[in-house]
Amino acid sequence: MVDNITTKKKHIRNFTDISELSNAISKGLSLQNKRMSFEESFSAAEHLINFFGYSDRVIDNMLEPEDRDAFYTMEDIGVLQTEREETTLFDGREWRIHYWILNIGKIIQLSSMKIKLENIDDAQQFSVYEEIPDEYWSLN
Repeated sequence: MVDNITTKKKHIRNFTDISELSNAISKGLSLQNKRMSFEESFSAAEHLINFFGYSDRVIDNMLEPEDRDAFYTMEDIGVLQTEREETTLFDGREWRIHYWILNIGKIIQLSSMKIKLENIDDAQQFSVYEEIPDEYWSLN
């Protein structure tokens, strides 16, 4: 029984690469009915990876507000998760440290998902305008 547990743990990896992360971001947003081009998702993945480097966690207080907003979006799709640590200072006060952690399992899961994106042609996408009577379009 111990051999099975160790064997299973050997197959779990604790790293990702930029293409896998980019793929996970794109598919995670697609599940929320949001779209991001390949270039945009690659850029978002690159931005994220630049914070983490070879680590799997980043301390929150190093982020700028706009970066933190991007991290919250990544948390919404499951690519990132948060953790906090509490410690007592010498003077007795409690100190909290907040971390952002790459959710490697979710990144792998999202990246390997098969998602069929429907192509909606322009005529179908904007057909709602055909239902508006012509007199509403006049400038009078």
